[in-house]
Amino acid sequence: MVSSFSLEKVESPPQFSENRQSNIRMEEIVKGDEEVNDNPIEEVRLTVPITDDPTEPALTFRTWVLGIASCALLAFVNQFFSYRTNQLTVTAVAAQIVVLPLGKLMARVIPNKQIKIPLTKWSFSLNPGPFTLKEHVLITIFASCGAGGVYAVNIITAVKAFYRRPLNPVAAMLLVQTTQASFSFFLLLMFCHKTWLLGYGWAGIFRKYLVDSPYMWWPSNLVQVSLFRALNEKEKRPKGRLTRLQFFTIVFISSYAYYIIPGYLFPSLSTISFICWIWKDSVTAQQIGSGQNGLGIASFGLDWSTVAGFLGTPLAVPFFAIANTLAGFFLVQYIIVPISYWTNMYDAKKFPIYSSHTFDSDGQTYNISRILNQKNFDINLDAYNNYSKLYLSILFAFNYGLNFAAVAATVSHVALFEGKTIWTSWKKTTGAFKNQFTDVHTRLMKKNYEEVPQWWFVTLLVISVALSFLAVEGFNRQLQLPWWGLLLACSIALFFTLPIGVVQATTNMQMGLNVITELIIGYMYPGKPLANVAFKTYGYISMSQALYLVQDFKLGHYMKIPPKSMFLVQLVGTIVSSTVYFGTAWWLLSTVENICLPDLLPEGSPWTCPGDDVFYNASIIWGVIGPLRMFGKLGVYYKISWFFLIGALAPVPVWLLSRKFPEKKWIKLIHMPIFLSATSGMPPARAVHYWSWGAVGVFFNFYVYRKYKAWWARHNYILSAGLDAGVAFMGVVIFFALQSQDIYGPLWWGQDATDHCPFAKCPTAPGIAVEGCPVF
Repeated sequence: MVSSFSLEKVESPPQFSENRQSNIRMEEIVKGDEEVNDNPIEEVRLTVPITDDPTEPALTFRTWVLGIASCALLAFVNQFFSYRTNQLTVTAVAAQIVVLPLGKLMARVIPNKQIKIPLTKWSFSLNPGPFTLKEHVLITIFASCGAGGVYAVNIITAVKAFYRRPLNPVAAMLLVQTTQASFSFFLLLMFCHKTWLLGYGWAGIFRKYLVDSPYMWWPSNLVQVSLFRALNEKEKRPKGRLTRLQFFTIVFISSYAYYIIPGYLFPSLSTISFICWIWKDSVTAQQIGSGQNGLGIASFGLDWSTVAGFLGTPLAVPFFAIANTLAGFFLVQYIIVPISYWTNMYDAKKFPIYSSHTFDSDGQTYNISRILNQKNFDINLDAYNNYSKLYLSILFAFNYGLNFAAVAATVSHVALFEGKTIWTSWKKTTGAFKNQFTDVHTRLMKKNYEEVPQWWFVTLLVISVALSFLAVEGFNRQLQLPWWGLLLACSIALFFTLPIGVVQATTNMQMGLNVITELIIGYMYPGKPLANVAFKTYGYISMSQALYLVQDFKLGHYMKIPPKSMFLVQLVGTIVSSTVYFGTAWWLLSTVENICLPDLLPEGSPWTCPGDDVFYNASIIWGVIGPLRMFGKLGVYYKISWFFLIGALAPVPVWLLSRKFPEKKWIKLIHMPIFLSATSGMPPARAVHYWSWGAVGVFFNFYVYRKYKAWWARHNYILSAGLDAGVAFMGVVIFFALQSQDIYGPLWWGQDATDHCPFAKCPTAPGIAVEGCPVF
């Protein structure tokens, strides 16, 4: 058992350093056939078992049936709810729980019959024996493909719902499929040991650092590992305590039962803003106190979906990452934004202090139809010059600048702190030091399983890239993106995958490429909104999807799943989920009248599309207006471009201090990419989400982790999984049993899903008249 090994506290964040590369030799850690748990990360040693049975069935008939069904169901539910005011994300944890009894039922009732595949020598058994842990893991990875979302659907929604333009369904379908699978699997090609394209260099570096390296530990995977062990391992109940499965059951039932209150009876519990209750008629007080539309001072939520809904579970994030995020949030939310707003920088008082919408010079919502050339679907410069420049809320504007800084800081941080090690490893990949970074998990995988054949990746690459070119160049070029834009987007994704992957694998935080890709294509191909969002999707999502698949590979690495089985499940799951996401979106966009347009919807209609609204406004900022007229010399916010330089230089002082004072381990805990990207989730995340997320994260991953480490090791990740699953199940029950029948909770003050701060969205500049707001 894991607990039988001596545990050493990790004093520094999980970053690899040169002096730890060669401190473990194979002959020192393997004594005969007995493996020693030599993983350097304490959380991994506390959570992941070091045993494996390579004869255990994995990719079985049960895996395919339950995996495809759960993938399709989660894809439908998540896309369905994404268009609603109160979004609900049903994670793979829900499927992880449900499929276990179903798998065991299939093992009991399905006959043990061999089925021969026609025209081949292959055959399979309908029932190979008891339902196994490896089957459970593969089904959950199937489900995670359905729970991950499809970014390209936002483009379809923007075109059909907001711009009200026709779109060829075949072109749309190809866009969805290729952005999910094409370049993502090209990046995964880099994980083969004998890649034909770039030699041993990229192949070794990608695989060695993001999967095989024990220092790349992917913290969120430990939640899944804990739950798998709790659900599958037979465990004797300790005297006076609960087994992990019993603990999970209690948490799940409690979360499930409680969510009926904030999810149906008392929605106001999701955001409590005391200041607004006291000063009901003050715009300034509500701007300060509102957790949804203001600074959020003294605001909090008594709802797990508030804690984890936008920022993910804080229980899976290392404390140093939480601390950096909260520090960055405090700097932006309580220093930069208030000073800028109340000094009226960029005419900030004409607009709400927090909003994702776009505005004109009179403080009104920007009328995009006045400047669009409807025939060519690009900007009409004469109309634009006769109307108004485009303005943003002050928080939205600075968040773009901080996103510039975070991307530059990511590259700079990885180059300074990990560059020497990465370069050394690159040179030694084909040399005699192939086992420098191995731990017990890597050794078991290499000993027991074959790698994915090279030609699988190559075949998929050729097909998917060909379809990508068809999507952008065919169908009368409805997507507006030329072929060179597709190649450039893929090149950007390739360049950033390693540095961003290193950050995500050690902190559970991913830096987004959405802004940098919008900026590049906006300068190179201005005035084309669809070209801009298509370039962003190919450049950003292909990298994000690749890292998502790599994270699953690491989960399979921990759980000792055969790589070939992992590849097939990921490929099929990606295709199934993309198809279902597209079909659900196209159906709703074609059948729900005025979907995503709140002003035209019937009163009380939930089809307001909050996430797609942010995406649509971004397409206006970067695609129609363009960065030259926003952040360039012709724009209002041209000074914000200096954030690129700020971000590139930000890690340098930390690096210099860490070298000057190597004994002070806390210096390396200052992580500038996370610090600068702290508020990148705003919007749609709000201040109340950050405060609630931070409070829970600090309590469990700082206080409990240090004071009650044994409890933390046994229960922390299971607690996270139980809370997630309870909210997800009750949310689905509430919708299908009640809200889908137009049965809502009692009409009273607490039924309002807002934080009761109506004036927080009001401008404060003299003479600006907005409906529902006082005029100063």
